[in-house]
Amino acid sequence: MRYAKSSSATTSRRNLLLGTAAAGAMFAAGCTSNENNDDGDNAKQAANTANDKPGKAVTIGFAGPQADHGWLNAINEQAKRRAKEYKDVTLEATEGSNDTAQQIGQIETLINKKVDVLVILPADGKALTQVGLKAMRAGIPVVNLDRIFASPQAYRCWIGGDNYGMGLNAGRYIGEQLKGKKNAKVIELAGIDNLELTRQRTEGFNDGLKNYPNIKKVGRQAAEFTVESGQAKMAQLLQAHSDFDALWNHDDDQGVGAERAIKQAGRDDFLMVGGAGAKHAMDAIKADNSVLKATVLYPPTMAASAIDLARALGQGKGVGGLAELEIPASLTLYSAVVTKDNVDEYLPTGFS
Repeated sequence: MRYAKSSSATTSRRNLLLGTAAAGAMFAAGCTSNENNDDGDNAKQAANTANDKPGKAVTIGFAGPQADHGWLNAINEQAKRRAKEYKDVTLEATEGSNDTAQQIGQIETLINKKVDVLVILPADGKALTQVGLKAMRAGIPVVNLDRIFASPQAYRCWIGGDNYGMGLNAGRYIGEQLKGKKNAKVIELAGIDNLELTRQRTEGFNDGLKNYPNIKKVGRQAAEFTVESGQAKMAQLLQAHSDFDALWNHDDDQGVGAERAIKQAGRDDFLMVGGAGAKHAMDAIKADNSVLKATVLYPPTMAASAIDLARALGQGKGVGGLAELEIPASLTLYSAVVTKDNVDEYLPTGFS
């Protein structure tokens, strides 16, 4: 499944994730056997599908990250904006923290307030597993957002991005651009190497490139998801490699620094692919006047979808477009590649 793809992002997300009651019933009718296709079964499915009409009041506790990065700030904004669209949702949001102990305390406060559902993007999934378990044992279903808890018992539903798929699609895109070039060379500007997500992105990238035997990865540096680190590490890569054909940068925020280093070096002899889907990257792709030609999404709209899922859980509803009466246990978002050919479609989802 893919969420918030079109320029009318809110409408698309509603129709795809939650759907209208009629759409849920029609899809269910097409996916079940003929003997279950009577109007009574369709009506039952429609009645159990979450939609935009006001229903049972739900209080959602949201424990997000400290907004010290463009993508993390977008996560918080997406969750808050989505909750405001529902008249039957009250959002209890914490201030956001990257400090494990502080975030645990914030979540425990939400548990003590007896919110109906919790949406948690943990600063550290492993370290916050116990508080997720505590919420579940208290009868509060948890929607685990992106950074996953160490135990599936700590959440009712996980929704997040596909780090491996992000790297895979970056490798495939670059491979297609260079497939006619002999002895093509690529380099990689990764994120923080001690994070599993960075390792997954690199693994996916390497696997994507394996489909193109004419391409060799000749350099890699790990930055820290900051503008400053992106500029410093990119400068090192440029100094070490005077000749290459493509660059994949894991993160559009550190990509701002990388682009500065590229301009300072006066280089324009390669193509660059970014990562995450920042608005400034999409603007540059649309302008088509720099080395940046594409970015691979890691959509912060997952936070809006997490609110949708939490509301459905609180109301005891299922997901429109699926025959199941319950929401899935996990949802992995797709890492689409944004280029000048489709950038207008994705611009509304770009984050600052």
